[in-house]
Amino acid sequence: MAIKSLEHLCGIIGYQFNDISKLELALTHRSIGYKNNERLEFLGDSILNLAIAEALFHQFPKENEGKLSRLRAQMVKGDTLAVIAKEFGLGDYLRLGPGELKSGGFKRESILADTVEAIIGAISLDSDWETARVRILSWYQSRLEVLDPKDVNVKDAKSRLQEFLQSRKKTLPVYEVVNITGKDHDQIFEVNCKLDDLDHVLSARAESRKIAEQKVAKKALVSLGVDNK
Repeated sequence: MAIKSLEHLCGIIGYQFNDISKLELALTHRSIGYKNNERLEFLGDSILNLAIAEALFHQFPKENEGKLSRLRAQMVKGDTLAVIAKEFGLGDYLRLGPGELKSGGFKRESILADTVEAIIGAISLDSDWETARVRILSWYQSRLEVLDPKDVNVKDAKSRLQEFLQSRKKTLPVYEVVNITGKDHDQIFEVNCKLDDLDHVLSARAESRKIAEQKVAKKALVSLGVDNK
């Protein structure tokens, strides 16, 4: 990828990298090979959650933990991140393997969302937490301004499971990716969920880790009698 195009992307996202190779790595999908953006995605996901949680904490001082959790989930979910990625035009900058290129990976929302998280991780490593936080809030400013807690009624399965366990002072669930199958451009993730109140491990499979976690959380809610099948 040409340095010029990366410099252009820096202008779009509002951050000039000191080490441009960090941005290039953030744009590199696992279909390229071992040196890819998955570790940066892991870091960026945590930074994003903390930055948005802090912003919501100050923006909505009267809302309880459950409502704040749902608001955060709405802000950091894959759909929202994919929209941000499209606003940046990230599809034009992704480094994908031949299989992903052929299957249209540059348009796949899960890849776009993961790349935004990887860029956040890269910014943090290239500078510091505060710089990454400021960038995140600049991307989210218009969304936070129109956010209304009254409109957040539908809870995702992971949030509902967490709230249910917290309300009963139970240990929170542990999610673990136990298997990844398929080709680089068409992988399936198997995720286990362990709960103290269940004597067996629950499992679910999906095309992304996040979707698999939501599916297994739904199974947990059914097993605990919170949801019907």
